[in-house]
Amino acid sequence: MSDRPSRAVFAVWRAVGRIVLRPKEAPRTVVNIGERKIVAEGLAPSFWTDLHHHAMVASWPAFFAALGCAFVAINLCFAALYALGDAPIANARPGNFLDLFFFSVETIATVGYGDMHPRTTYGHIVATLGTFTGITSLAVVAGLVFTRFSRPRARLIFARNPIVADHDGQRTLMIRFANARHNIVTDATAKLWMLCTERTAEGTMFRRIRRLDLVRDESPMFALTWTIMHRIDETSPLRGWSLAEFAAGNAVFIVTLSGLDETSNQIVHARKEYAYSEILLDHDYADIIRVDEEGVTRLDYSRFDATNPVGGTAPP
Repeated sequence: MSDRPSRAVFAVWRAVGRIVLRPKEAPRTVVNIGERKIVAEGLAPSFWTDLHHHAMVASWPAFFAALGCAFVAINLCFAALYALGDAPIANARPGNFLDLFFFSVETIATVGYGDMHPRTTYGHIVATLGTFTGITSLAVVAGLVFTRFSRPRARLIFARNPIVADHDGQRTLMIRFANARHNIVTDATAKLWMLCTERTAEGTMFRRIRRLDLVRDESPMFALTWTIMHRIDETSPLRGWSLAEFAAGNAVFIVTLSGLDETSNQIVHARKEYAYSEILLDHDYADIIRVDEEGVTRLDYSRFDATNPVGGTAPP
């Protein structure tokens, strides 16, 4: 047997050793909440222990790229194992690592073209391990792909800016969003929260979450648009706050919505975050609903983010 397989095995082994034995860098996670960037450090690495989560949150291109890399790496490892034997695969060209690699691909994929086959006990043992790995991997990948496709998601459009203006004689914080699918979400529930840094009576800075009550926080049938409203009255946590105080506290407003999607018959969730700097004072959302000459109601989503200034200059 030539030294080409030996060199290939050594190269694979060296690459694996670099990955496994290299010093681990300090783990760090970057989280963006509104306009605030937070870097979390010191947590133990959790990639392999939380592999399912990473597979769920990865983008589709990254997900399939990772699957492809794993598939190639597994077959390279099995090809290296085949290369350690004494001509274990019939009809494989002597010293040709690619033949061993492609035989591993055919075995793990359970294709079995028949051009090459194990002819020694060692070859049969490695092929058995490869077949088991292929069947197991197929089940895992099928489960991940099904989970990603079947996971219910609401497809909502949120206005670019929250607004504060007078509504029914009361200063009101308003946020508009719409159901881009135009299907029915029954028992839809919306919630609005404010996350900000405040100083306690003892002088300690504390990151606090405040619930902002809504004029209407439920909708029996949410299909088109919805504007949630929080009245800034005597009971509101926003009463008396200025934009400078919002900036000092790095205020972030969080909108959540959940409901039953009638199409999939599953509960869907959606979330949107707004920084304090995105709030427009004394603006109103542009009207996107009109009735044409034939009496048909039309919604113009090209104006969904548009706002118009209104009278009044009092801060919230």
